[in-house]
Amino acid sequence: MTMTRTTSCERSHPCKNGLREPSGIIFDCDGTLADTMPLHYKAWQAIATRHRFSLTWDRFYSLGGIPSRDIVKTISDEQGIPLDLQAVAHEKEVEYLPLIPQVQPIGPVLSIARKYHGTIPLAVASGGSHRVIEHVLRHLNILSLFDAIVTSEDVANQKPAPDIFLEAARRIGVAPESCWAYEDTDFGMQAIRAAGMKAIDVREMLQMHG
Repeated sequence: MTMTRTTSCERSHPCKNGLREPSGIIFDCDGTLADTMPLHYKAWQAIATRHRFSLTWDRFYSLGGIPSRDIVKTISDEQGIPLDLQAVAHEKEVEYLPLIPQVQPIGPVLSIARKYHGTIPLAVASGGSHRVIEHVLRHLNILSLFDAIVTSEDVANQKPAPDIFLEAARRIGVAPESCWAYEDTDFGMQAIRAAGMKAIDVREMLQMHG
C-alpha cells in the first residue's frame, strides 16, 4: 500500500490554504480528545507488577491505538510469559476505570470538535472498548458532540489497519476522502492514511500550542 506524505498543514492545526474544509471529522479518543495516556500507563504498571512483566513508557506508547488484549498478546509473545489475553485485558480495564475522574480534556483538539459540532458530522474512532470510551466522553461532558462512536469491538482489524476509520466514516455518511481525522499515535496515523483521509497529528498540534 502506498503511503501518502503528510504536509506540514496536515501535521499541525488544519489550515485553509491547500486543505479543503472537511465534510466530516473523526477523532481518536485517548491522547487526542482526552489526556488519558498517563492514567492508562498507571493501570498497566499495576498489571505488570501483578503478572511479572515489564512495560516501559516508550513501549506502551508505541502500542497506542490497539486494544488491550492485543497489547497483552504482544507482551506475552515478546517476553515469553503465558498470559490469559482476555482476563488480563479485563484486569487492566478494572484498574483504569477508577482513574477516569482524573481525566482532563485536550483543549486544542476539543475546540475543533466544538467548532464543527452541528455543522458537519463528527465521530470517535478508538481502540478502546465502548464501555470505557463512553465513560470518558461522559466524564468530559462531550459525548453529545459525536454522531457515532466506533471502537475496537466494532471491527475485525485494528489500527494500523484502516477499518475503524472507514467504519466511522460509513456511520456518519461521509466519504473517507472528505474526512479529516485526528490522532496521537503512529499506528493511528497509519490507519488514517490507509483510509484515504486527511491525517492530523495531535502531537504536533500540542507542540505548537506549547
